[in-house]
Amino acid sequence: MNYFTRNVTRTAWIAAAAMGCTSAANAVEIEYWQYIYDSRVQAVDQLIEKFEAENPDITVKHVTFPYADYQTRVVAANMAGKGPDVLQMFYGWTDSFVNGKVLQPLPADMFPTDKIEAEFFPIVTAMRRGDDYYGLPTAVRSLALFYNKTLFAEAGIDSPPKTLDELVETAKALTKKDGGGNYTTVGMTLDMAGQDHQWWREVLVRQFGGTPYSEDASTVTYDDAAGVAATQWYTDLATKHQVGQPGFMDEGQAAFRAGRAAMTIDGTFRLGSFREIDGFEWGVAELPANAEGLRSNYASYFANGIGAGAEGEELQAAAKFLAYLSSPEAMQLWLEVVGELPARPEVAMTEANLADPVYGPFLKALEYAHTTTFVDEQAQRQVTMDMANRVFLQGQAVEASVAEAAAAEQAIIDRAR
Repeated sequence: MNYFTRNVTRTAWIAAAAMGCTSAANAVEIEYWQYIYDSRVQAVDQLIEKFEAENPDITVKHVTFPYADYQTRVVAANMAGKGPDVLQMFYGWTDSFVNGKVLQPLPADMFPTDKIEAEFFPIVTAMRRGDDYYGLPTAVRSLALFYNKTLFAEAGIDSPPKTLDELVETAKALTKKDGGGNYTTVGMTLDMAGQDHQWWREVLVRQFGGTPYSEDASTVTYDDAAGVAATQWYTDLATKHQVGQPGFMDEGQAAFRAGRAAMTIDGTFRLGSFREIDGFEWGVAELPANAEGLRSNYASYFANGIGAGAEGEELQAAAKFLAYLSSPEAMQLWLEVVGELPARPEVAMTEANLADPVYGPFLKALEYAHTTTFVDEQAQRQVTMDMANRVFLQGQAVEASVAEAAAAEQAIIDRAR
C-alpha cells in the first residue's frame, strides 16, 4: 500500500466509516472523465472495478468524450456546475484549467508536496503552481522511432538508423512510388499535428544547437540559425529528399499501422494499439542522435486532477480515487494495458523494463528528455503546424516561416502572462 492510500485510509476514511458510509446501499457516486482512446478506456474500466471492490462505499461512473471535444465539454460542464469529480488532462492544459477554475488544488494533507516530489519522476513538477499541486500522473511518456521490421528486412536493412543522417538515407531506401509518382510507401511520416511538433521543438532544435524557449519559458528562442536549420532539415524530408509527404493517409500513425510507412515518430501511448494488429512486425529505437552524438527527447504525461465542484463526501471519494490512480498498482496495470511508462521510478526503472526491447528505449529517453512548459498547448501546436504548412504548401522560405511562427507563439505566451 502506498503512502497516499495509507494516509487516506488512516484519516479521512475513518470519519467516513463512522458516518455509516461503508455499505454499498449508501455508496457515494463520483464521475471520472477522460477522452476516448481504447486502451486507456479499458485500463480505467479495470482500475474502477478493482477500486470499487476495495471500496464498496464508492461508485465511480466512467464518462468519455472524443478527444477533439474533450476540453470544450469539460469547460462547458464546469460552467454549468456539472463538471467531473476527477478528470484526466494533459499537463499542458494546467494553466488554462486552473485559470478557468476547472480544477481545485489537491488536498495538501493527503498529497504532501515533499512526498510527491520524492516519489515521482521530476517532470511531475509541471503540475505545481505555487505551493499547490493540481494533479498527478499515472504514467509518463517519451518519444521513440517506430520502424516496420518487415519493410526493413525486405530492403536488406538490419537495424534502425542511429543518426539523423542515417535516418535520411534509410528513409530514401524504403520509400516507394507508383508509375505516376504517387507514394505507395513513405520512408518517414511527416505529421506536425501528431508528435512531430514535439520532435521538432524539443529534439531537432536542440540537436542543431539551439533551445526552443528561454529558461523561464517566457520567450521564444527558436527564431535563430539553429531553429531555422532544424526546420530546414525537417521540411527537406519532403521537399528535397522526397521520403514522405504531409497528410499521407491523413495521419502518420495510420500510415504506419497500415504498413505504408517504414518509420514514424510516436509515443508510448501507441504501444497498446500497435500490439493489437495481427501479423504486424514492428520495433522501437531511441530517437536518432545528431552527427556529434547529441540526443534529446520530449517527456510528457496526462495527469488526473480533482474537479473544482467536488466537495464534501464527493471530494473525499475523489481524492481517494485519485490516490489509487497514482498508486504503484495502478501504474503497473497501465503499463500492461496501455503501454505507457509508470510515473514512479520505483515501478518504471526495473531491470526487466530497462532490458525490454520496447520499453527500454523509452525509459532511456527519460534521462535526457525535456518537458515543454505550455501556456496554451493547442494554440502553440497549431503555430508549428502552420509553420510547416507554409513551407510545404505555400513554398514560403524556411527562415521567414520560422520568424512568423516565433512571433505568433510569443504573442500567445505574452497574452497568457
